[in-house]
Amino acid sequence: MAQKIVECIANYSEGRRTEVVDAIVEAISAVSGVYVLDRQSDSDHNRSVVTFAGAPQSVLEAAFASIAKAAELIDMDEQRGEHPRLGATDVVPFVPLQEMTMDECVALARALGKRVGEELGIPAYLYEAAATRADRVNLEDIRRGEYEVLKMSIDSDPYRTPDFGPRRVGKAGATIIGARAPLIAFNVYLTTDDIGIAKKVAAAVRQSSGGLRFVKGLGLLVEGRAQVSMNLTDFTKTPVARVVEMIRREAQRYGVAIHHSELVGLIPQAALSDAAQWYLQLDRFKPSQILETRLHAALSEDRTGDTAFLEQLAAGTATPGGGSAAAYAGAMGAGLVGMVARLSIGKKKYAEVEARMREIAAEADALRAALQKAVTQDAQAFDAVMEAMRLPKDTETEQKARAEALERATHGAAAVPLHVAKSAAKVLELAAEAAETGNTNAITDAASAGAMARAALQAATLNVKTNALSVKEGTAADAWLQRLAEIESAAQAAEARLRAALKNRANIE
Repeated sequence: MAQKIVECIANYSEGRRTEVVDAIVEAISAVSGVYVLDRQSDSDHNRSVVTFAGAPQSVLEAAFASIAKAAELIDMDEQRGEHPRLGATDVVPFVPLQEMTMDECVALARALGKRVGEELGIPAYLYEAAATRADRVNLEDIRRGEYEVLKMSIDSDPYRTPDFGPRRVGKAGATIIGARAPLIAFNVYLTTDDIGIAKKVAAAVRQSSGGLRFVKGLGLLVEGRAQVSMNLTDFTKTPVARVVEMIRREAQRYGVAIHHSELVGLIPQAALSDAAQWYLQLDRFKPSQILETRLHAALSEDRTGDTAFLEQLAAGTATPGGGSAAAYAGAMGAGLVGMVARLSIGKKKYAEVEARMREIAAEADALRAALQKAVTQDAQAFDAVMEAMRLPKDTETEQKARAEALERATHGAAAVPLHVAKSAAKVLELAAEAAETGNTNAITDAASAGAMARAALQAATLNVKTNALSVKEGTAADAWLQRLAEIESAAQAAEARLRAALKNRANIE
């Protein structure tokens, strides 16, 4: 049976301080079995959206860790932005992806809400499929009045009583948690700076004002341009193309047009296929006619993931590159440590250290999973830098937006190799311990694990230092370099232990 996979698309009320968003993403990434698929920040909205997926319990743990970190770093009394919000972690929806039912996502949402309320003291409200009241199904109903109104009325207005947690609001505000079907966050920019037009267009399009079903919309002013900001809650019933065409017609009534559109987060491939089919009038189109879809299916049958990765590494493309290779080397080192530990378990000669070897094997497995995940994360982080560099810079506004996007992306590109360096140093420490007390017949495997980990650490360090030279925020760069120095010190101590074990137990210099 295929593994259960759930997606979480968490929204945080911070889009300007990259170090805060970095810390939140790091809290998510630190949970084994969770994959960060995407992160996007918007300065005008002052909001970030992080998409991650994995096994249900792991995703729940990552969501809880991120809510705790956001509560620590975001003060809602100081937060201001264009986007409506209720708390530091504003919205946390669970979406079923593979072998998951909506009922299972509802159970996750309620379990998370209970923990947030009881352990963090943050009021938690349930929405969409997880809602316990009919008047809380819609997100906008819960968020009406935003943080400021909630703060004044939570202890006196029965409607504001949270599903979990206290009837009082701290500086982290409240969090809205739910379960829903896949949603497309989609914004359309108009050729005007008149926010009034954007609001009229949004009113014409959204379902609550008599427009299209499964469309929620607001008119905002973003980067000096009128924007229709939307959530498309069921693209199979109301396709993206239909929404765009209605916006186009409504905008023409006011003498304006569509300037461009953007996605926030990820979009199902089927939604793009539907749009292409509609615009190109491909009435007999089938998804299997997409070249890359057919090719991916063929390659997945004929190649192992390792072969595919090495071929990609050798190709003439910027990604995957040295950062991904560093993570891959670290994962191999962790794999070897796990092997040495398991070769020591169940052996009478190593009975005294068997319990510790089991712990080492488990730790090595978790590190291997995290480093394997970093192979993809590093490539994605560098791709984000390249995308930021390709942004237009013809006007002063565009230059500012490009600079901010590049700064955010560079912080992300440094966060991954810094995590790889930390993990590689830990692999080195475990390799040294395995060499000291584990099966002597596998001591050279422990040494090989150390060599892989050292290579991973050195390559990751190069990546962090390169990104440190590129950021404008010197404080962050200094913190990265300080952390690298601490990691290197620990790694050197582990290497000394490993060399001593080789000499003492195997007579290898």
